[in-house]
This record gives sequence, C-alpha cells and structure tokens, in this order.
Amino acid sequence: MDSPAGPSHIAVARISRTRGIRGEVLADLHTDFPERFGLLHRVWVELPDGKRLSLVLERCWWHQGRPVLKFSGIDTITAAEPLVGGWVEVEAGETVALPDGMYWDRELEGCRVIDRRGEKLGVVTSILRIAANSQLVVQGEDGEFLIPLVAAFCREISVERREILVELPEGLMDLNR
Repeated sequence: MDSPAGPSHIAVARISRTRGIRGEVLADLHTDFPERFGLLHRVWVELPDGKRLSLVLERCWWHQGRPVLKFSGIDTITAAEPLVGGWVEVEAGETVALPDGMYWDRELEGCRVIDRRGEKLGVVTSILRIAANSQLVVQGEDGEFLIPLVAAFCREISVERREILVELPEGLMDLNR
C-alpha cells in the first residue's frame, strides 16, 4: 500500500543492505530509542524513488549493534534489494516523547541561527551526528558551517519561533572558513 508523502512520517532507520537469503535487511539507526523496534508492527518504508510502502515488521533482531529487519512478504534477497537505501518510518503519532531540552532533528531544521548581538548567521539545514557531540549544519551567506549542538553555545532554542540563539566563542566561525 502507498501513502501520500508528508511530514506525518518520521524516519527511524535507513536500510543499508540486504542480509542473508530470506529477505532480511540490515539498517542504520536514526533514533535515540532503538528499543522501539521491539514494539513496532506496521512501518512505512520510503524507497529511494520516493514511493512509500506500508509493511508489517515480522521480526527484528540485532547484529553488531544494528537492527536486522524482516518484513512480511519480503522473503528473498531479490525482493529485499529494492528496499536498500529506503527509510524506515513510523507515523508521527508513534514517536517517543522527548524529555525537556531535547529536540527532534526536524524541529531544528529550518530554524534561524542568531548570535547574541541579534545578527542572523544562517538557517539550520541538517544535524550532523558524530561521536563527541552533534553539530548544527548551518547555511549562511558565506556558505555552510558547523555549530556544536551543546548548551554552552546554543543558549536558547525556540522551536515555536523557529530560532536558535547562540553564543559562540571567539574564533569558532574562523574554523569553519
């Protein structure tokens, strides 16, 4: 079954490759709540061509810290191959509630970044997840730059106003050039 595209779906994993010969796929997590996979029944998979399929998650198990997913009706490697590169999504109403001070990437993307003097530095285009800390990827007038997504730099985040007030140490912007 297909569903219309829209912000009502939230990506929780990306299918990286097939695994085995019975239609299983290996996925990369895009959630801070991996335990959710044990609770999921029906998910959406947005294929690389933009088509969205509704699939039943038959089983999920873990291999080297990554979920192996088996969908009902996907029983061969040939049937699983078109799913590679697709996003595993849940409906927005099925997302896990976040504690205060934590935000979904989609809430931060599109926010204006403003420094303490009121100068607009740019707009958040994405979030870069790295081991030490997450980084806001910001598109400014002079190109793209990174700001660590930490309280010391991001002093106030207002998803309602679509603004992030930052206080950056001297020289940080020079590192990005």
